[in-house]
This record gives sequence, structure tokens and C-alpha cells, in this order.
Amino acid sequence: MGKYNFDKLTDRTQSGAYKYVRLEQMFGRSDLIPLWVADMDFETPPFITEALRKRLEHSLYGYTCDPVDWWPTVIEWIENQHGWHTEKEWFTFIPGIVTGIGLVVNVFVKPDEKVIIQPPVYHPFRLVPQDNKRKVVNNPLILNADGSYSVDFDNLEKIYDEKCKLLILCNPHNPGGILWDRNTLQRLADFCYDHNLLVISDEIHSDMALWGKEHIPFASVSEKAASCSITFGAPSKTFNIAGIISSYAIVPNPQIREKFFGWLSANELNDAHLFAPIATIAAFKYGKEWRKEMLEYIEGNIELIEQYCKTYIPEIKPLRPEASFLVWLDCRDLNLQHDELIDLFVNKAHLALNDGEMFGKEGQGFMRMNVGSPRSVIEKALIQLRKAVCGK
Repeated sequence: MGKYNFDKLTDRTQSGAYKYVRLEQMFGRSDLIPLWVADMDFETPPFITEALRKRLEHSLYGYTCDPVDWWPTVIEWIENQHGWHTEKEWFTFIPGIVTGIGLVVNVFVKPDEKVIIQPPVYHPFRLVPQDNKRKVVNNPLILNADGSYSVDFDNLEKIYDEKCKLLILCNPHNPGGILWDRNTLQRLADFCYDHNLLVISDEIHSDMALWGKEHIPFASVSEKAASCSITFGAPSKTFNIAGIISSYAIVPNPQIREKFFGWLSANELNDAHLFAPIATIAAFKYGKEWRKEMLEYIEGNIELIEQYCKTYIPEIKPLRPEASFLVWLDCRDLNLQHDELIDLFVNKAHLALNDGEMFGKEGQGFMRMNVGSPRSVIEKALIQLRKAVCGK
């Protein structure tokens, strides 16, 4: 028995939680177990809540300076967890990672230039450049026989042209839960450096490697990787504080840093709000034990899903994630068309999951399931899914 209780049920229905409030709008009904939006249903760790409460006791919330221990705390965490040595001047606050993608697109990609993404992948990678009137070029991942994914470097060579200026990497990968290996990252870095491609490495799930596996920061694998990349990170996924915008960018290359940080500063987009550094410092100073117990609990939920599907719903095959609380469900053996698959989950099983095609046409026949909930919720969801598929 650990120190923290992840079995506790927390009522979020009156808290404005997106995953509950938007059920009717997104799925046409509200009587669903919400396993879609990528935040967890575990209470935010008490040491973060206490740090915020302590600041609230000083009842004056005016302009403040950044705490002196903010970036040193982040630097120490990254070095201890991932073996990557960073420098304070490499860091800046950004107002959200999806927002950060939009900022990079506007600073570094001209309207007639292109952005490369690797579907199936987190849908804002596609939507943000498109909505900023940039062309998106797909470099689809290879789906291997064992259900895993690989980068298609041959295709990357084919789709690249001189108008391609940015590649957005999901590391770890969402929705596949992939921890990219060092060889893949080095090879990708070599390609991007040699072709003058800037890389955004979205590493928001980096602290959620499972089963003792290790996340490798893209910029850490070589000098080329460091010189052509902007890394995005945040404590928000790991410590369940997505509502406290606490994201940051790490830019080793001084030329890229000067251009990006200068633009952010000119538009005052790098000024953190009052609570971002407070929550981040508390998470990274005191969160090691909580993180360990949370990851072990997530592993138990994933193992439950694997065993349950194998026993009762063999047509659904979960891809075991190497990181994060998101499970990519291969539902192709159900032999359902897109609308039929959605109807099965929503109207028959009464579950709200992310539709695989949201992540690109390569996600056809898949569903993304958020397993960051108390085990009783996951068990109930699996029973409802079994009844919907099997009729009993």
C-alpha cells in the first residue's frame, strides 16, 4: 500500500472539467464515462495544492518576478530524470504547448512554407499549422506487425522539399505511447539538420515512462539535434495540473533562441502567470514518490485492460504504451465502419474515447483510451464495452 490513494473517486462534474462539460457537445449525450481528454482523474498531489494555498494566504496578487529557484529546479529534475544537462539561458515560459506550436509556426514558417507531421499523431500538430494557413505534409509512421510504430525515413526523403521548414515530433508519441529509441532520434536529427529543418520536440509526456523504461530527450542525442530543435515540456501531464499553464521551451541553439525568445519577449508572451512557477517548483522538488506510485498504478490499469480484452474482447487489441496514461486500442478486428465504431463506444458502451481518425486517417479502426482514472472506473468501462461488443 503506497502513501497516496489513487482509488479515490473525485467528483469533477461541478468543477468546469472539460472532459465532463463538453460531453454533450462532442458526443451527443452526457451519460458517458469520460476517457478522452488527456488529463487524469486523480487529485493533484497535495504538495502542489499546499504550495498554491500558501501563496493564496498572501492576499495580494499583483505583478511578480520569477522565483529564483524556478529554472534551477527544472534543470535539476531534467538532469536527474533524463540525464540531459541544460542551461538556464536555454529556458523560457510559454503559454501552453499547443500555443507554443502556433508561436513557432508564426516565427519560423512563412505562409508559403510547410510543416511536416507524423500521423497518427496528436491532432493539434495538424490543426495549428493548418489554421495558421501553412501547408501540412504527412510523413506517416509505419505500423509494424506487432502493433508498434516506426519512423518511415524513406517516405520522409520523398515528401521533403525546400519549402519544408518545420517538423513536429511527438516524443513520447501520442497516441501510440512510443518512447523513440536513440538510433531513431539520431537519424531524424541528422536528416533535419542536413535539410535545414527546425524540429519541435513535444516532450510533455516525458516524465511518464512506464515499466522502468527511459525517455530520451531529442536534443540530447547529438550536437545536430541540439542545434536544430526547440523542446517543449511541462509538469502538467505527470502531476495533473493542466489547468495551471506551466509549459516551457528549451532552446540550446543561440541563433534560434535569440529569434524565438526575442519575439516572445517583444509580445510579452514569455511572462509566466503567478502560479505556474509555484506549481512547477513544488512538482519537481517534492514529486518523485508521488510520480513513482502514480506510474505503478497506471501500469496496473494497463495490465487490467490487456488481460480483460484478451479474455473477454479479443477483437480489441491494446497497444501497450511505453509512456503516458493513454492506450491505443486496435479495434480493426471488429470489422466496423467509422460511424459504427463510434456508435458502439458512445451509444452502446456509453464511453467517451477519442476517435482514432482524429489523429489522421492512419488511425482508422483505432480508439484512444485515457486510463488515468481510479481502477473501479476502468473496470466499469471494460464491463460496459464487453456488453456492447458481446451482448452479455
